[in-house]
Amino acid sequence: MKLEVVTVEIPDASGLKGRTGLRRILQAAGYSQAGLLAAFKGEAAFRQLVLLNLLLIPIAFMLDVSKVERAVLIGVCLLALIVELLNSAIEATVDRISLDLHPLSKQAKDMGSAAQFVVLTMIAIVWAMILL
Repeated sequence: MKLEVVTVEIPDASGLKGRTGLRRILQAAGYSQAGLLAAFKGEAAFRQLVLLNLLLIPIAFMLDVSKVERAVLIGVCLLALIVELLNSAIEATVDRISLDLHPLSKQAKDMGSAAQFVVLTMIAIVWAMILL
């Protein structure tokens, strides 16, 4: 039995990147805005986290805590939004590939959900440790 080596050429994606400099930054800002808007319109969990942030962040400014503690209180809240955006991106990607039920699709979605659960637990622990 003879093995044959097959060479696969991987295309260079840099040609698909497009702009550079200030134009690239402006385009990236537009893509970010579109992503935030899509998450807000299409993801109830994201809207709920935005409301939680609208509640907790002003409270963080009213509390008599150090600047570092305030930054941590706000940081963990914003982290929940970041994780939800990533979780939603994973779910959209999995759904784009196939809507068929598959154990790996379920695993990917469950892991994204678990990441969000960990961050929400982190918010509760951090806020409790700083306030109590």
